[in-house]
Amino acid sequence: MEKLEGILRAPAFRWAAACLAAIAAGVGIVYYWRVFYEFTEIAPLPLTLIACALALAVVGGVFLVLRCRSFASRAALAVLLCGLCFCFANPPMQTPDEASHFLRAYAISEGRFDFDGERGYPDDVNALMTCFPGAWVNANTSYWLKTDEDGNVTGGGSSENFAIKEIDGERIGLGERFAVYRQMCAEGNAPAVNEPQVVQILPYLHQALFMAVARLLGFGALGCLYAGRLANLVAYTLLCFAALRNCRRYAGVFLAVALLPMSLYIAASCNYDALMLGFYYLTVSYYCVDELRDRDLAVFAFAFVMVNAVKPWINLLWIVVPLILPARVWKARIKKWQLAALALVLALGLIFAVEWYGQSFRVNFDEGRMLGETVSIAGQVSFVLGHIPRTLMVFLGSLYENGLFLTKLGTFGALDLEIPIIGLLSPLALLLGASLSTHERSSLTPRSAMGLGLLTLMYTGGVLAAQYVTYTPVGMVRVLGVQTRYLLPAFLMLFVLVSALLSRVLEPARPGTRGAQALGLFASGGFAVFAAVLLAQHYYIGPVCMMP
Repeated sequence: MEKLEGILRAPAFRWAAACLAAIAAGVGIVYYWRVFYEFTEIAPLPLTLIACALALAVVGGVFLVLRCRSFASRAALAVLLCGLCFCFANPPMQTPDEASHFLRAYAISEGRFDFDGERGYPDDVNALMTCFPGAWVNANTSYWLKTDEDGNVTGGGSSENFAIKEIDGERIGLGERFAVYRQMCAEGNAPAVNEPQVVQILPYLHQALFMAVARLLGFGALGCLYAGRLANLVAYTLLCFAALRNCRRYAGVFLAVALLPMSLYIAASCNYDALMLGFYYLTVSYYCVDELRDRDLAVFAFAFVMVNAVKPWINLLWIVVPLILPARVWKARIKKWQLAALALVLALGLIFAVEWYGQSFRVNFDEGRMLGETVSIAGQVSFVLGHIPRTLMVFLGSLYENGLFLTKLGTFGALDLEIPIIGLLSPLALLLGASLSTHERSSLTPRSAMGLGLLTLMYTGGVLAAQYVTYTPVGMVRVLGVQTRYLLPAFLMLFVLVSALLSRVLEPARPGTRGAQALGLFASGGFAVFAAVLLAQHYYIGPVCMMP
């Protein structure tokens, strides 16, 4: 009996059992696709072998994560590996604004550091833009019925929330567009596209470098797209690693947010919000340090300046972070107000420099942005200033109607792919992260906690105000254009506060710190992989009753 127990506890036996479970999962999901989705596009045996290989790769990823020594390195590797799942599960151009971000990064990779609205791209880039228009899901929903030989209705289906479009009366799946892309590249007959009206350089430099290397290695536009995604994912991973190294407390919250499907969905895309999210998380992590010294201030100032260089004005709010830290944490030689003044000067200087550069080196672009006749920035600002109480109620109602946007964490894409189970589980994952961070008493004083809560409200209000002024018709009773990804930093701060509150209510489990971190890592990582599988399923497998 003891010998049997020894075998069961042996690492080799556990890894063998994990591999068998992975193979069973691969076989099971393929069978599920064939039964429930009637998926027959790929023969059963090759598809099963691919699914099993990918499942075993997940086991290999777990093995690599466990080989890392520190929690921050294990978490960062988990972020990278889970992000790779999203990088390839998400089809080209389906992340919000990915097309324009890819085009700008590609132009910079060719050495174009100015902005010309009449300048085009190579044929393979034109083909990529033509074959993968953004917002494929729900951009054109199709409905159909199944009938028997006598014309009696026997069933039906809809392409809602699935990657199916009806083009010229024919239902076409997103997966089929890869073959069309290869054909268009060979023929060189795709409609031409020109540079987008995006006048940024800094947030695309790392993507441009990866794309240039990809072209040197012989990859075309599609390969460059994935190279840009990988560049963003690597940058996001490094910033998450830096943030988690700061976390002497609340590491479970940061891990849950970093591995949240919505975060990884953006991080593994060409959208420069991947970089923004990483800098946001790094900035907030300074609430979790035991001591703040001069070298930490330099990193904070760099992160603060970068977020404002990319998305100015609203991100000036982050200067509040060091100001509301407890006095006992501040060990730097300079005072708080001195750091705030220096960081503001640097950020404003870079903001104006970027705006000057964007205006001076752009040609052949229409002035302004086409927001529609009912949208007027000046008119909306005037209306808001004259109706401040009403505007506050509009903001409150918009948050209420959208479940504080916590219920929208399963909504991907622009027009939009919604996976309800991800929307249900995401808030629970954040709550689990907060619960696992109660192993110590909160480091926040009542004053600093109130400051963090106020910053959360101010940032959320700033996001709503920005969208109300720039994208919403004058006087409308709802805020248009708010996407859940904009509020991820607010969710991070909110659940840090939740964890701080729980640590005052629950008995801290000090001996269980390592176990809590391991549970958080496997729960959040497993949830991320599960979400990536569902994302690929919705885009590539297809709906029930796909064929009439």
